[in-house]
Amino acid sequence: GETAGLARLVDYCRDEQRVATFAKPEGDPTTILPYTTGLSPYVKFGCVSVRKFYWDVQAVYDKHKSHTQPPTSLHGQLLFREWFYLLSHTTPQWDRMEGNTLVRQIPWDRDADKIAQWREGRTGFPWIDACMRQLHRIGWMHHLARHCVACFLTRGDLWQHWEEGARVFDYYLVDADWAVNNANWYWLSASAFFSQYFRVYSPISFAQKYDKNGNFIRHYVPELKDMPAKFIYEPWKAPLEVQKKAKCVVGVDYPKPMVDHNAAKEDNMKRMAEAYAAAKEGAPAKAPAAPKRKAPEPAGPGKRAKAE
Repeated sequence: GETAGLARLVDYCRDEQRVATFAKPEGDPTTILPYTTGLSPYVKFGCVSVRKFYWDVQAVYDKHKSHTQPPTSLHGQLLFREWFYLLSHTTPQWDRMEGNTLVRQIPWDRDADKIAQWREGRTGFPWIDACMRQLHRIGWMHHLARHCVACFLTRGDLWQHWEEGARVFDYYLVDADWAVNNANWYWLSASAFFSQYFRVYSPISFAQKYDKNGNFIRHYVPELKDMPAKFIYEPWKAPLEVQKKAKCVVGVDYPKPMVDHNAAKEDNMKRMAEAYAAAKEGAPAKAPAAPKRKAPEPAGPGKRAKAE
């Protein structure tokens, strides 16, 4: 509630250097415990006001003239939030593509099996699966992890509709915010705000920059806890005898990769180029109709999704 939220704000601002140098999207997405402000749920539920947050940060900035600036600074993040709130109020059909005048109309797929594998952390890509299982277990993911799984589901690998991903995030995230969540899915799917669709997060190499040993994966995907670091991000490349020694045979104890990342990425970039070209010509997208809405059916909060 408010008491805990304000206490967290005071504690966070006590480290003035951290406040002054905050720069999103920097940070380590592989930390087991969140190392961000931790204030997003309190702001979402109104326990900490945006105005209070802004001026407490400003008090730190007043002492540190070389502080970071928008859009990457803490003030920048709050301004993004207010912008998304304004747009969500003025844009029709904010939480969907059809009828939404802001987003690009892209013919995404809606494959229930693929969406379920992604949602439940059964994609066969350990980094993606660890992130999704963290979401189930604690209701939170680092913003860079959110970027990776969103890109993977949409334009990066699976070509599934961003609406489906937004729905899953809305269901599980403790800081799920209707205005901000949908805007972020626009962004990561390159449907609005961001148009460099050829910049794709690798589900293999991205997290290795932060966690070469794969400790984050070992924590959230225990099937792989004994896999050598050389293969922790690509267990399908491990020789069979190595897999057996690690007690994790790919295809038996842990899923095979859903797609070939490089091939999927190339195919999807072509599809994005076609969708962008069609949008310029005013051609409507032909995406599958949205299914009837119901709550997601993965393992559930606090339960680890099982591999198949």
